[in-house]
Amino acid sequence: MAVRRAPKALLFDVQGTAVDFHSTVSAEAQRISAGRCPGVDWADFVHRWRAAYSAALKDASGDRWTSVHSVYRDALDRLLQQDGITAFTEPEREELALAWQKLVPWPDTVEGLNRLKTRYTVATLSNADVSAVVNLSKRAGLAWDAVFTAEMAGAFKPDPVTYRMAATYLGLPPAEIMMVACHKYDVRAAGALGMQTAFVARPLEFGPGGDPDVSFEDEFDVNATDFLDLAHQLGC
Repeated sequence: MAVRRAPKALLFDVQGTAVDFHSTVSAEAQRISAGRCPGVDWADFVHRWRAAYSAALKDASGDRWTSVHSVYRDALDRLLQQDGITAFTEPEREELALAWQKLVPWPDTVEGLNRLKTRYTVATLSNADVSAVVNLSKRAGLAWDAVFTAEMAGAFKPDPVTYRMAATYLGLPPAEIMMVACHKYDVRAAGALGMQTAFVARPLEFGPGGDPDVSFEDEFDVNATDFLDLAHQLGC
């Protein structure tokens, strides 16, 4: 393991890193639409929905907390209006917005986490709401030792206060914590605070036609192809 020192705890990004948002939400959109929108490319819709969500988080102010569910819902309503999609009832819109709590794990996630738990404390550090992470984790069988989210800090990643909050709750200095994510901005932000870093490539994060950045970087302590590879590299 080519890291500075063996960490005691691993913090995981969730959406994209541990679970597959694109396939799950695209399938839910197709199911709920029930053939009423034959001309809609739901994969493209979900891609734009995620982009709108990410942009909203960047603009979010720490002075007034905004739940991620409300961000998803607001972005959904804007996109449906923009695309002229009127088939969804109000309950169906809410059901679709809640699809982000039904995300399925990548094939390697559960086994990889279970292996890592034998040696390390494993916890989330997600921008999603606490309730959303709890709900999707129970559905997906993700047995975290602890759940930390941006909601607990009142600020979204990559705000430094979010990473510091998790370190405080873990009772560990940053150097004894490793941030695990498939998003380079996330691991870089954690690394800037002295945490160890693990980049996990998720080539299908945005679906078969997506183009995520999956190149390995020497700046990260660990580069892994998936959670099983991460577990192997960390001695599990």
